[in-house]
Amino acid sequence: MTTRPRLHATVVPPFAAPGVRLPRAFYERPAVEVARALLGQTLVHDDGGVRRAGRIVETEAYVSAEDRACHASKGRTARTEVMFGDAGHAYVYLIYGIHECFNVVTDVAGHPSAVLVRALEPIDGCLGRTDGPGKLTRALGVTRARNGADLVAGPLWIEQASAVDPRQIAEGPRIGVDYAGAWARRLLRFWLRGNPWVSAPATTRGR
Repeated sequence: MTTRPRLHATVVPPFAAPGVRLPRAFYERPAVEVARALLGQTLVHDDGGVRRAGRIVETEAYVSAEDRACHASKGRTARTEVMFGDAGHAYVYLIYGIHECFNVVTDVAGHPSAVLVRALEPIDGCLGRTDGPGKLTRALGVTRARNGADLVAGPLWIEQASAVDPRQIAEGPRIGVDYAGAWARRLLRFWLRGNPWVSAPATTRGR
């Protein structure tokens, strides 16, 4: 099993002033911590000079190469290379040949982990619905051309927003990972209770 230090364990959010892009330190934490902390923050894409943005309302954590639902469990490949690098970069990939999904790389280099952003509450310039991982990338104009993009400096970033009350956060199993055995049952999906933009708010195994 990969051993890695827990960085910034004593740092307490907020990591930046409201409306300011989150720094590298925000992402240099275990995926579960980042997945919860991303709720309520604002994902922004400068799409050719047009601001497209939404409030993050649903995430999933993919915690390590030992996580059978994580792409890194198949090893270090051209597709997963960005996951093995520094935190705070975008991991954008295609599923089912049609849907592009946006993830945030977390933790430390060499410990592959990421957080999938599953749903947004639209704020600015969205081109369509944002209640699903493939929908939100289309709505923000995010494609695989942004794979590997530095979220700390570049046209795709996440801004600090107001804090979320931990009591608002629900958790349950991730969606579409039944193949992952025991990992499929872990409560690694997080969402804001009662938000209408969550992709699949109901679950019989969450809380």
